[in-house]
Amino acid sequence: MTTTLESPTAARLLAWYDRHHRDLPWRVSPPMAARGIKPDPYRVWLSEVMLQQTTVPAVKSYFAKFLERWPTVDDLAAAANEDVMAAWAGLGYYARARNLKKCAEAVAADHGGHFPDTEEGLRALPGIGDYTSAAVAAIAFNRQAAVMDGNVERVISRLYAISAPLPGAKPLMKQKVALLTPADRPGDFAQAMMDLGATICTPKRPVCSLCPFNGACQALAGHDPEQFPVKAAKKEKPVRQGAAFVAINDEGEIFLRRRIESGLLGGMTEVPTTGWTARIDGETGIEAAPFPADWQPAGTVTHVFTHFELRLSIWRARSVSQNDNHDGWWAPVTNLEDQALPTVMKKAIARAIPNAFAKMPLEQKSGIHS
Repeated sequence: MTTTLESPTAARLLAWYDRHHRDLPWRVSPPMAARGIKPDPYRVWLSEVMLQQTTVPAVKSYFAKFLERWPTVDDLAAAANEDVMAAWAGLGYYARARNLKKCAEAVAADHGGHFPDTEEGLRALPGIGDYTSAAVAAIAFNRQAAVMDGNVERVISRLYAISAPLPGAKPLMKQKVALLTPADRPGDFAQAMMDLGATICTPKRPVCSLCPFNGACQALAGHDPEQFPVKAAKKEKPVRQGAAFVAINDEGEIFLRRRIESGLLGGMTEVPTTGWTARIDGETGIEAAPFPADWQPAGTVTHVFTHFELRLSIWRARSVSQNDNHDGWWAPVTNLEDQALPTVMKKAIARAIPNAFAKMPLEQKSGIHS
């Protein structure tokens, strides 16, 4: 027996969204829109940058913290770089934080504190690519832009049973999204697709019986939605080696320094470490110590970045003299939350000083940081 599929329509999805939308701190929900509340482009942009490669639960507290400290894009533009990096620490992918600051400065200086309202105008800003420009244009300015994140890719790949593997299938997927995106309520449509992927069309065990597209889904008709999206075989990550040196003085302070602005973890705070990168190993032994001290081995830590795995040998020295700052500074171990420490450096410090982050999570989410 042949099953005749419906044609997928935005109207069916939007009706589902009106009833089942998630309430998120950066979102203007359908009931809010009915009361005349308009999206704030700054909040939309900030949330979209934070949500890239990160989960909604992890972002909520960061979003609230940023808004409390910098309620407008002009406030963020005027902030000190080190303050922004410290507030971002733990969210990962730190180039996003650097670009966030540059973009805020451009909006404040070149656009009078107002975001451009088109994809093209948004894409011209620092750090804004195809996805973010489409998302902000649709959600903040109601432009008919095709928005495609990981959730939307999953929904579209199943809806049309797209067998070509990612990432090569992305242009075809975006074409399908563009055809579905309505001229009316494109922002709600984009957010509905994201919500559908996050709550119904999940990677494992999707709840197809509750999906507004279930009568049109080609993957469901083929009885195997979980095989989509098809992904190209992953390459094995290379493993890099390095060392990190945790120095503590008699006042209970730890020696820190700032990484150079460019490159991996650029502009973030670190304990002294060796010259490892995604492509080369760094030294691992005591001979690479940044200054003389009674360095003792304190174990190893492993951290997974996007393109490689890093294994750091940890060295610890106590009662270190602070007469020479060695291009860094000393910070109380009890107040490290004020430092722009990426997760890998928190791991290194916690290996050397087990209680350093007793009240502070080492990871804001599971997954990859860089």
